[in-house]
Amino acid sequence: ITPASMTIIFLGITIGTIMTMSSSNWLMAWIGLELNMLAILPIISKPKTTRASEATTKYFLTQAIASAMMLLSSTMNAWQTGNWSILELKNKFSTTIMALSLMMKMGAAPIHFWLPEVLQGTTLQTALLITTWQKIAPVTLMYMISNNIQPTILVSAGILSMIIGGLGGINQTQLRKMMAYSSINNLGWTITIMAFFPNMALMNIFTYIIMTTPIFLMMTNMSTKTLQNLSTTWTTSMTMTLSITLLMLSTSGLPPFTGFMPKMLILNELISQKLTTLATLAI
Repeated sequence: ITPASMTIIFLGITIGTIMTMSSSNWLMAWIGLELNMLAILPIISKPKTTRASEATTKYFLTQAIASAMMLLSSTMNAWQTGNWSILELKNKFSTTIMALSLMMKMGAAPIHFWLPEVLQGTTLQTALLITTWQKIAPVTLMYMISNNIQPTILVSAGILSMIIGGLGGINQTQLRKMMAYSSINNLGWTITIMAFFPNMALMNIFTYIIMTTPIFLMMTNMSTKTLQNLSTTWTTSMTMTLSITLLMLSTSGLPPFTGFMPKMLILNELISQKLTTLATLAI
């Protein structure tokens, strides 16, 4: 890929996300997401391997299905309400379909199956892009419609994401798959609190992005892709290995690291909302 085409691709990714975030109309939001998706496909398929081709196909099909669900939901809502405004999503069925399509876009359970596979088939830089930047647009849309989504749906998906994210990462030796399950787990926290305190959900996802970015950058720098690689880098770059370890502990929400702060605030909010059982499950 030439520098000129890379510039066009990255412009497409950036403009697509910004267009979705700043639109008040479902059609413009959909166009932004489509532009974003089509721009990232050449980046995923850049390594000329069968795994990269497979990852590109999986990503494309999943995102295309999610986009189709999004169009179906907004069209049904437009038939009933007579407008395409994002804030006017009143129909319960449309809202549920929209919530599911956004969860599929960002890779939250129960429609998370594509994320670990896609991340495993791409480079570390592309995995960073998918786990951070690609989450911003769907999370923003979910934030905008959070008042209309039934809390039961968000909480159920959130708890499921936490469980799958936590258990899925246990038996992994591939760092990219571990980061994928970490992403699913953090999305679980974000979606759960989205039902009660959307601003806190935004704080949680941006804290996660800030913590994940240096992990991927250091893994790229040291060319580590498995736990075995990471265990042998101790002799060559001690500072980086220690930094990755501390950042991973922070991402998992261990006190007294930064990652513990949003989780503590979320648990506090759930308890104050009389959702003690839910807070216990989250722990």
